Amino acid sequence: MGDKANAHPGAAGRATAADHPASIRNVVLVGHSGSGKTTLVEALALTAGAVNRAGRVEDGGTVSDYDDIEHRQQRSVQLSLVPVEWDGIKVNLIDTPGYADFVGELRAGLRAADAALFVVSASDEVDGSTRMVWEECAAVGMPRAIVVTHLESARADFEEMTRSCALAFGGDDPDAVLPLYLPLHGPQAPDGHAPVTGLTGLLSQKLFDYASGERKESEPGSEELPGIEEARNRLIEGIIAESEDETLMDRYLGGEKIDIKTLVQDLERAVARGAFFPVLAAAPAAEGARQGIGTVELLELITGGFPTPLEREAPAVTTVDGRARELKPCDPGGPLVAEVVKTTSDPYVGRVSLVRVFSGTLRPDETVHVSGHGLADRGHEDHDVDERIGALSAPFGKQQRLLTQAIAGDLACVAKLSRAETGDTLSAKDDPLLMEPWQMPDPLLPLAIQAHSKADEDKLSQGLGRLVAEDPTMRLEQNQDTHQVVLWCLGEAHADVALERLRSRYGVQVDVVPYRVSLRETFADRAAGRGRHVKQSGGHGQFAICEIEIEPLPGGSGIEFVDKVVGGAVPRQFIPSVEKGIRAQAARGIAAGHPLVDIRVTLLDGKAHSVDSSDAAFQTAGALALREAAAGARIHLLEPVAEVTVLVGDDYVGAVMSDLSGRRGRVVGTEQVSTGRTLVRAEVPEIEIGRYAVDLRSLSHGTARFDRAYVRHEPMPQQVADRVREQTVDVA
Repeated sequence: MGDKANAHPGAAGRATAADHPASIRNVVLVGHSGSGKTTLVEALALTAGAVNRAGRVEDGGTVSDYDDIEHRQQRSVQLSLVPVEWDGIKVNLIDTPGYADFVGELRAGLRAADAALFVVSASDEVDGSTRMVWEECAAVGMPRAIVVTHLESARADFEEMTRSCALAFGGDDPDAVLPLYLPLHGPQAPDGHAPVTGLTGLLSQKLFDYASGERKESEPGSEELPGIEEARNRLIEGIIAESEDETLMDRYLGGEKIDIKTLVQDLERAVARGAFFPVLAAAPAAEGARQGIGTVELLELITGGFPTPLEREAPAVTTVDGRARELKPCDPGGPLVAEVVKTTSDPYVGRVSLVRVFSGTLRPDETVHVSGHGLADRGHEDHDVDERIGALSAPFGKQQRLLTQAIAGDLACVAKLSRAETGDTLSAKDDPLLMEPWQMPDPLLPLAIQAHSKADEDKLSQGLGRLVAEDPTMRLEQNQDTHQVVLWCLGEAHADVALERLRSRYGVQVDVVPYRVSLRETFADRAAGRGRHVKQSGGHGQFAICEIEIEPLPGGSGIEFVDKVVGGAVPRQFIPSVEKGIRAQAARGIAAGHPLVDIRVTLLDGKAHSVDSSDAAFQTAGALALREAAAGARIHLLEPVAEVTVLVGDDYVGAVMSDLSGRRGRVVGTEQVSTGRTLVRAEVPEIEIGRYAVDLRSLSHGTARFDRAYVRHEPMPQQVADRVREQTVDVA
C-alpha cells in the first residue's frame, strides 16, 4: 500500500458522480478535537488535486471557501463531506466533530461510511472517547485504519504512539495494529528535534521523501536496512495471520520469500474484513508544497484497501407498515432506498439534506416518498409524505457542484426537501420503504429558555422547530408542570451552538433561565377541613358548605374522591362540583404551588340552600376545604427520582459511586459488562442531576456515559424542601 508509483495529474481531482458502486469509497474520519482531522482532509484534498496551493478550485479558478475561517469553525461542530477523486475512485471524506457533545454528528458519519480513519496526535494520548468510538466500530465490524498526525511537533513520537494504539485498539491481539510505514527524519536541528521529511515503506523497502514538496522514491542505504527488516518481518507476520491464509503462513515460516503483490492483496483483504488495522503517518504540506507527508500513501490505502459499498450489508429495510423487505446489496438498479444523514439550513437555498443512497439511483427533480421518524418524543413529527426533490450536488466547502444522479453507495446533497429530517428514509413514491434507524444518543442536559422580547416570542416556535429538525440529538419539551420550554442537549457546547443558531440563523434571541424539575405535594398525615362559601349581598347569593377528611395514599395513587354524605346534606347534583373544586385546587398546589397527589379525599357533610346553592359555589367550597385542611397539616414536598445507569471504566468506578452518593443517590448495584467496564446503577433525585452530563464527562475524562429514567416521586428531605420553598418565594 502506498508503494506504487507517484500519482500522476490525470489520476486526481474533484469528484463528480460515480458510475458504479465499485468506484466509490466512503470514509469517516474520527478523532478527538485537535487531533488534526480537518487539516488532514484539507491535505488529502490538496494531494488529490481538488484545491491548489492558493486555495482555488482546480476546475474553474474561483476562490474556494473550504478553508474559510467561519466555515472551519462551523465544521468543527458538525459533519461535513468532502468528495475527491484518486486513481479513478471517488472518495467521500466525511469529517466529523471531535467534541463529545456532537456525537450525533459522529454517529451519522458512521452510518454514511463503509470504513473509518482514526486520527490520533503523535504528541497526545489516545483519549477515552476515541476508544469508545473504536468499540462501536468493532461491534459492527467496520474496517479501520489509524493515522498519526502532528509529526512536526517537537514532542511527536511515532513509535510510542504506535505502541499506545496497539494497546488501546488491539485488545487481545496487539499485532493486529502495526505500522505500514516508519517516519523518515531529516537533519537534526540545534534544539535536538529532527523533523519528519518522509516515510519508509516497510513492504516495498523504499524511501518516500517529501522534503521537496513532491513525493520522491529512492532505495534505502545499507545502514538503514536492518532497522527496516525487523519492523517489516513483524508486519508481514501480522498481515498473514489476520488474513487467515494458513498456507501462506506455512510458506513464510518455512523461509520462502513472499511476493509483495501477494502481501498487498492479503493486507487489503485483512483491512477490508476489519481484522487488521494499519497505522499510517501524515503531515500537512509545507508552504508552497503540493503534497503533504503520507497523503499519497493514505489515498492509496483508501482506494486499494478499504471496502466498496458493495461489501457493506445495508441496514434492515421494511415497508411502511412493518413488513420485512429483502434488497440486493447496493444495487443501482434496485428499489430506491436512501437515508438523510444530515440536515442543514442554507440562507439562500433553504433546507439541504445530505443523503446516503443504499439502493437504487436518486435523480434530481423526481418525486420521492419520505418516511420516518420515530422521534416524536424529541419534538420531531412522524413523516409519511411525498416530496419533489430539487437539485443534487456534491459539496465542497460552501460550494455545491451539480450532479446528474447519485447511485447506490454514493452520497449527495439534496435541495428543497422541506419535510425530510435527519434519519428519514427516501424511497420511490409507489414503493415506500423505511430503513431501520441508527441509535441516537439521548440528550440529558436540560436548557430552559424563554423569548427575550415579544418579537422573539412570535418567532420562537418556528425557530425551535427548524432547530430540532436539523438535529435529532436535541429534544424539545414543553413542560406542562413547570410551563418551561426546555431544549435537551448533549452538553454545554451543544447548548451554546443551539443558542447561537437560534440567534444568527433564525433571528431569535432567547434568555436562559434556571431549569425546574416537576415537584409534587402531598399530605404527610390525616387532616380535616371545612369549606364555607356564603355570600348574601343583595340579589342572587352564594351558599355552599362542605366538610372533608384527607388521608395520604401510597406513591402513584393520584387523587381519590369518596362520597360519604348521608341524609342529603349536600344535594347529589352538587357532589361532583365539590370534587371538581378539590381537584382544581390540587392541580394548583396548596403549599409551594406544586400539584397535590397521592391522597384520598372523603366528603363527610355539608349544607346547601334551596335558592343560593350552585355548582360554582360548591366548587369554591371544595377548594376552600382543601386549603383549610392543608393549613393545619404537615405537607411533604415530593421530588422525582430517576434510575441512573452509568457505564464507566473500572478506574473511575469509585469516583462515580462517591459522586452519586454526594448527590443524595442510592447505589443499588454494579455489574461487570466487559473487560475494564462496569455498569453502576443508582437512584438519584432529578434535582441533583441537572448538570450530570457535564459533570460525569469531567469526572471520567470523557470515558463514561449514562442513561436516566423516571422511577417515582418521593418525599424530599426537610432541609432541601425548605430551601426549594425559599427559592420559590424569591422567584414569585
